[in-house]
Amino acid sequence: MSFDALGLNDALLKNISEQGYDRPSEIQQAAIPVVLQRHDVLAIAQTGTGKTAGFSLPLIQLLHGGKHAPAKHIRALIITPTRELAAQVAQSVKNYTKDINITSAAVFGGVRIEPQIAALAEGVDILIATPGRLLDLHSQGALHFSQLEMLVLDEADRMLDLGFIDEISEINRLLPQKRQTLMFSATFTEQIKNLAGGMLCESKKIEIKAANSTVDKIEQRVYHVDKKQKPDVLRHLIKQKKWSHVLVFCRTKQGADTLVTQLNAANINADSIHANRTQHARTQALEGFKTGAICVLVATDIAARGIDIDSLPCVVNFDLPYVPEDYVHRIGRTGRAGRQGVAITLFSSDESKQLKAIENLIRQPFERELIPQFVPSIVRAEQMWGGANTKKHVKRKSTKTKSKQFDDDEYGNFEAMPTAKDKNKAKKRKRR
Repeated sequence: MSFDALGLNDALLKNISEQGYDRPSEIQQAAIPVVLQRHDVLAIAQTGTGKTAGFSLPLIQLLHGGKHAPAKHIRALIITPTRELAAQVAQSVKNYTKDINITSAAVFGGVRIEPQIAALAEGVDILIATPGRLLDLHSQGALHFSQLEMLVLDEADRMLDLGFIDEISEINRLLPQKRQTLMFSATFTEQIKNLAGGMLCESKKIEIKAANSTVDKIEQRVYHVDKKQKPDVLRHLIKQKKWSHVLVFCRTKQGADTLVTQLNAANINADSIHANRTQHARTQALEGFKTGAICVLVATDIAARGIDIDSLPCVVNFDLPYVPEDYVHRIGRTGRAGRQGVAITLFSSDESKQLKAIENLIRQPFERELIPQFVPSIVRAEQMWGGANTKKHVKRKSTKTKSKQFDDDEYGNFEAMPTAKDKNKAKKRKRR
C-alpha cells in the first residue's frame, strides 16, 4: 500500500515523498484513515513503528483549510512526556507542513518561557508541549483552549510512568469536551485503559503488535558479568566490536555522568543526557551523537524518549531498569524503520529480579552469555570448586583453563575468592 491510498491530499503526499518515505508503516495504514474519519483513537504500537506520522499527517489534513488560530489560542495540541520528544515531534510537523498554511510551535521546560509566550501571541494551529510548561503558560494567561479541535497524547504510557497523571487530569479538565482525542502508546496497561476511558469518546482501538512485545528484528543478548566490571566490559565491547555509534542506558543520573567520565578517560568520546542537564547541554549532546561527533551517548529512561535515530545499530543496557516496560522502550531505539538492531544487556547477579520481570513481560527467556575476559566471580567459584552446573542458564564462550588457577589477565581481577565454607558446600554437593 502507498500513502496516496490513505486519503491524504497532494500537498502532504509531496512532503512525505521529500522525506524519503514511500510506503506507510502498519500503524500508519491502520490509524490514518480512522483519524481522517474523525474518530477518537487508542493506538498501541511499539516505539519506532512510525506513530508520529500516524497521528500528525491526518491531523494536519483535518486542520488544512480551516481558519488560523486566533491570538493566544491553538487548534490542535500534542502532549509529549519529554523535551526531546516534543522537539522531535515539532520537527516532523514542520517537515509535513512545508508549503501548507498551518503554523506550529513547541513549548517545554528547561528554557526561557518568554520566547514561547511571544510565539503564542499570534495564535498557533498546532502546539507540541510537555505537561508542566503547558500548564505554566495557561496559568500566565499566554494560552487559551476554547478553540481547540484536536488533542493527541503521545507516549501516553511514559507520561504515566513519569507521574504526570495529575497534570494530564488538569489539562483534560481545561480542554473543551467537544474535541477529537487520539492516544498513542507503546504498551497497553490497566492504567492506559483507565486513562483512555476518561478521555476518549466511543474510540476505535488499534493494536498493531501484541502488547509489551519486542521488535522482532532486534537481536537481544545478555552478558553475565560482575557489577564492578561493567565499565571495563563496556569499554572492551566498544573497542572489540568497533562500535562508533552506541546508545547506553543507565538507571540514575549520577551513574550516567560517572560512566561518561570513565569512557572519556579511556579515550572514548562520550556524553550524557538526563533530567539534571540544561536543555542546551542535552540538545548539544543529542546533536553531537546524531552527527557522529560523540561515539557513546549515555541516557536515563526519562531522557530517552525523543532519541530518534533511524540508523542506530546498537543499544546497551548498562543497568537493568526497575520498570520492565522500560526495557521495551530502551531497545526500541534500535531496529527502527525496519532495520536490524542489536540490544545488549550487561547483567549482574543482583539484578536477577529485574531480568526475570523482563522475561515475564516479553514472554521470552534469555540465555546468559559469558565473556571469557570477564567471567563473574560466582561462575568462577562454581567452575573451580565443582558447584552447580550453569549450562542450563549460561551460554559459555570458551571458559576452559588448563589448571584450577585462573589467570587474572584472562578473567579479570577476582572480586570474591571461595572461602572454606564454600569448599565444604561444594564437597557435599559432589557427594550427593
